[in-house]
Amino acid sequence: MTLENRVAVITGATGGLGSVVTRELAAHGANLALLDRDPDKLAILTGGLSLSESRILARPVDLLDPSETKSAAEAVAAKFGRIDILLHLVGGWIGGKTILESPTDDLTFMLNQHIWASFHVTQSFVPHLVRNGWGRVIMITSPFAARPNAKGGPYAIGKSGQEALMLTLSQELKGTGVTANLLQARTIDAKGEKVSAPSPDNASWTTPEELAAGILYLLSDEAGTVNGAKIPLYGSY
Repeated sequence: MTLENRVAVITGATGGLGSVVTRELAAHGANLALLDRDPDKLAILTGGLSLSESRILARPVDLLDPSETKSAAEAVAAKFGRIDILLHLVGGWIGGKTILESPTDDLTFMLNQHIWASFHVTQSFVPHLVRNGWGRVIMITSPFAARPNAKGGPYAIGKSGQEALMLTLSQELKGTGVTANLLQARTIDAKGEKVSAPSPDNASWTTPEELAAGILYLLSDEAGTVNGAKIPLYGSY
């Protein structure tokens, strides 16, 4: 599969998952717009890709600021002339307390991380995909969104909201050539612990490489009929 001439926006590009996906898409020929909050980490990531300036744009952005997010989308479209792919890979977890114990700030953080950031990138970037008549929107979610565990309430609430956003979007994109799908991971195994130190606890973890493989499938033309899916990549629950 080639992604030559496709323009992919990757949020959270410098994270454990984002950096792996960035390298995979670069190897498949995509033009890349890399968004993250940390300009220093962006500089390190882009410096290691060895891509020509014409194939890459790196931009620090606060996705909780709708005007800043929209400006980023306009900058990407201005540089490349189009946007085809939105991979929103910003993540985060907070928990360890019951609902009765959780401070308001914990819930606010999770709503910002999973709902508001997703809402702003969707509103800012998806119209560009729709104009192309072809596009892919992919986000990462968790089985805990539908089946929360104890002491994980704020995270489950944030993820369930993100899922609702994406499933609604998938219905609204019918007939446009753009799809919206979710990949589910229980825990992202950024350090490869399920290989280096396997245990019953990490057997259902998902590596960034496994998630990247799922993303590449959803970016293919063969996956054009997959829309509104929640694809589990974590073994048994």
